[in-house]
Amino acid sequence: MIYIIMGVSGCGKSSLGAFLSEKLGWPLHEGDRFHPEENVAKMARGEALTDQDRFPWLLRLHEAIKSERRSGSNALVACSALKRLYRLILLHGSKALPSSSCSPPEPGQEHHGFPPSLPDVYFLFLHADYHVLQRRIEARKGHYMKADLLGSQFDALEPPLEGQEKNVVLLDGGRSISDMAVEVEKHLSSHAGGGHEEKL
Repeated sequence: MIYIIMGVSGCGKSSLGAFLSEKLGWPLHEGDRFHPEENVAKMARGEALTDQDRFPWLLRLHEAIKSERRSGSNALVACSALKRLYRLILLHGSKALPSSSCSPPEPGQEHHGFPPSLPDVYFLFLHADYHVLQRRIEARKGHYMKADLLGSQFDALEPPLEGQEKNVVLLDGGRSISDMAVEVEKHLSSHAGGGHEEKL
């Protein structure tokens, strides 16, 4: 099983990923480490990334996900995955990239015929209040993501909608990491043959 931990900056993706990785013994692919250097430099200057900036980054993460799935391994991926198109790229790679003659799909529609979910991949969507996350980001030290960019992330965010995108687990990013982990444990127990014994 692959869990992709998604949400805007400051929602707790990396912290939850590290917590789950330690407790479950699953590898964690931290999305920040997959960004090309030019993306990191751009965000450090306080400039928002464009879709074209993000596509190479998403394709790198797709390759990591594909490798884990091929090996039959469990794994965690921390990635903002803000737009529905981004989530399709994570699942299906370059085949999901929009062509010049095709506009992005409307919510609830498939893009180029690709399904919005895979049976062994789940998105953990961490959602939280803007002001809570802004305070978190302002308190962080040494991270290239600036608090000023949070607004652009909320503007870009296309939350997974119930009934339109399957394999999504909603988590309250305002809660503690341990509380969110308990919810993940419940989900894992109910989707891993009903007999998963890991305790978080």
